[in-house]
Amino acid sequence: MATHLRSQADVLVVGAGAAGLSAALHLAPFRNVLVLSKESVRGSTTNRAQGGIAAVWDPADSLEAHEKDTLNAGAGLCDPKVVEFVVAKANDVVANLLDLGVEFDRDGDDVHLATEGAHSFRRVLHVADATGLAISSKLIEHASNHPNIETRSDRVVIDLVTSVKLGRNDQSVFGAYVYNRRLDRVETVSAPCVILATGGASKVYKYTSNPDGATGDGIAIGYRAGCRVANMEFNQFHPTCLFHPEARSFLISEAVRGEGGRLILPNGERFMPRFDPSGELAPRDIVARAIDFEMKRLGIECVFLDASHLPSSKIKDRFPQIHHKLQSVGIDMARDPIPIVPAAHYTCGGVLVDRHGSTDITGLYAIGETACTGLHGANRLASNSLLECLVFAMSSARHILSQNRARDNANPDIPDWDESMVTNSDEDVVLTQNWSELRRFMWNYMGIVRTDKRLESASRRIALLKNEVYDYYSNYRVNSDLLELRNLILVADLMVRSAQWRKESRGLHYTIDYPQTNVRGIPSVLHPRRDPLDVFQPARSAALG
Repeated sequence: MATHLRSQADVLVVGAGAAGLSAALHLAPFRNVLVLSKESVRGSTTNRAQGGIAAVWDPADSLEAHEKDTLNAGAGLCDPKVVEFVVAKANDVVANLLDLGVEFDRDGDDVHLATEGAHSFRRVLHVADATGLAISSKLIEHASNHPNIETRSDRVVIDLVTSVKLGRNDQSVFGAYVYNRRLDRVETVSAPCVILATGGASKVYKYTSNPDGATGDGIAIGYRAGCRVANMEFNQFHPTCLFHPEARSFLISEAVRGEGGRLILPNGERFMPRFDPSGELAPRDIVARAIDFEMKRLGIECVFLDASHLPSSKIKDRFPQIHHKLQSVGIDMARDPIPIVPAAHYTCGGVLVDRHGSTDITGLYAIGETACTGLHGANRLASNSLLECLVFAMSSARHILSQNRARDNANPDIPDWDESMVTNSDEDVVLTQNWSELRRFMWNYMGIVRTDKRLESASRRIALLKNEVYDYYSNYRVNSDLLELRNLILVADLMVRSAQWRKESRGLHYTIDYPQTNVRGIPSVLHPRRDPLDVFQPARSAALG
């Protein structure tokens, strides 16, 4: 029998995007940190972030204005105290990025500030149209060179090990079971503190701007461990994703509209002023619904984003990545309108946390797109996502250090993963079929526009898929496709249940059956329930049975 793979760390960070790596760097001077990445550390969603990071940098701007814009975009569901907290920390995290060597674009001696939808001032610091890549590269560079940070790729966390699962009465985390994709084996990692920073769940939809890894792992893992989740009905659809068979998931940054790009119909007619006085710079939920409406009204596959009236030199200097990508598929954005459609982009809900990133379980934190902090409410303001990642990475690290939950708190007797009762599967085609079916009906029934009937149809199909995947998980050895599908189905269930609970239209949740917005906005909070199809599978370890 093969030797079991076991390791320990002071802090286990699940996810190597901006949130995870930033938290690791804040912790590393004082703790040994193990960072797990599902794929390469360069494969995170952060690398695709084109726009930038929002911060009050212009003397004419103000913290109050940034707070107001965030609250307005959030459609009455933001936590004002969290908004104030995050906006106030923006310049601190920007200063930290500058210290790491991130070189934001400049306009002479000043940092160049872009504008994006629903911002009342230019306040988006950026590196051309590849800000996420620039930030991620510096974080990876510094993390790779730090002696107290170890990064392991090709790792998928299966589930957390908590005190409840070990038969204790308290609510604490002690580590995780981790699937090593490279070795096709399960490892046991002991850690008294765990940070979930796995990103969002937009891969639950057929069309998305996110990479393949955006399967809601941290949200599902946290919920199975006993954490509450909130606001899962609010999934942001980015209005402008390239509509082209060779590049279906390529995003066209909101900054293109910020610099004057116009949304037009196939006949060249501009349509956004009919839907909102701010036109193309209205909040993303309004723009995405307007595009969806026009596509359905006219029976067309896409609309167009036209930047051809802008100076060619400006387009090439400001949007080099987008310009190059479009040229590779035969589109010159300096002359040609860009075919675009909305695509699932950002999960505004997630594991419910406080301003330290703390969850309902002692020692367990959730940050970045995995978390529901109260910043975004019912709709995220553009370029507040990188800001949230970095603020809560710093905040969670400081809280972990203040708690001084030493490695001795980790249980050295976590049982090994037990595969004695499962076999290798020869039915992987089931996973492929279920994956495709889930993403298709979520797009059709839980998309930009919803109805009670569509949500009920989605709920019935999710129940069937949950049973099939539970049966598969109970009888066969795990693999990454199974683990991701298991997580996606649970996240889809959380989304649909939250949407069914909300009997109104608000922000990113629009339903034909309840088009009005209630006077008072209330977050949708789902408490973990003892559904045997949702919970950790005890049969995997005889000692936990």
